[in-house]
Amino acid sequence: MSGSRCIMTVHAHPDDESSKGPATIARYKSEGVRTVLVSCTDGAEGDVHNPALDAEATKANMAQVRHAELDAAVAAIGYDAVYRLGYRDSGMAGSPSNDHPDSFHSAATDEAAGRLVAIIRAERPQVLITYPDVQEQYPHPDHLKVYEISMAAFIAAGDPSRYPEAGEPHQVDKLYYVTWPAERVRKMHETYLHLGLESPYDEEFLARIDAHVDDSTAVVDVTGFGHVREIALKAHATQIDPNSPWWFGLPSDVAASVYPFEHYRLAASHVGPTDVPETCLFEGIR
Repeated sequence: MSGSRCIMTVHAHPDDESSKGPATIARYKSEGVRTVLVSCTDGAEGDVHNPALDAEATKANMAQVRHAELDAAVAAIGYDAVYRLGYRDSGMAGSPSNDHPDSFHSAATDEAAGRLVAIIRAERPQVLITYPDVQEQYPHPDHLKVYEISMAAFIAAGDPSRYPEAGEPHQVDKLYYVTWPAERVRKMHETYLHLGLESPYDEEFLARIDAHVDDSTAVVDVTGFGHVREIALKAHATQIDPNSPWWFGLPSDVAASVYPFEHYRLAASHVGPTDVPETCLFEGIR
């Protein structure tokens, strides 16, 4: 890959960058692609999921703690640049924190998209990764907002009549949604059983996953980079119990290799059709 190429991901909270596509970023970083993260909120409304931590003391300083956790995760993944969009975590749907004047949920879409447009024009990525239009499994207000502003910014960034104060226009070539294939969960479950371990995935969960339609168009081989996900997730010590069988029940080397692929759906493209199977997110880009 040429060093002039750039990929940008837009995530809602500190830790989302570690659970959604971290190995893809690590792979492209190793190939000379510039890698850029936009993290939209401070994570201030997050709970403490690690029983080894003092939950009360941690929550009193949650935004600062998660800021430091993000720095550690970013170093593990290999992002070249990190932009914090500057909004407060909105909390779960229907919570009072949704209405906080500084929350991402409360922000005008046009204003928030303008902040993202300025970053896109500064970094000039060819590929932008965001969240899908349908988020039935986890309709968090901040995740829904990420989709809204990403789509708006993807369209506006190349339009010289929009946000003229945000820099020289730049048209992103391709926009992808990160997706979760049921096949990965099934492979993990089968591996637990093969090793004689208790799987954290019960039949109800597996049935729900199997009912999900995989609409991926791009499958990226991340062989050799699967370990990045575990390291980055563990950097978020408030959010991840390092002893959780759900996240870390398999031996590290096994977990990294059991399903060495990450999936995406091409949602919009200025360089070709969106329904063609791909193995590289830069396919079609000169």
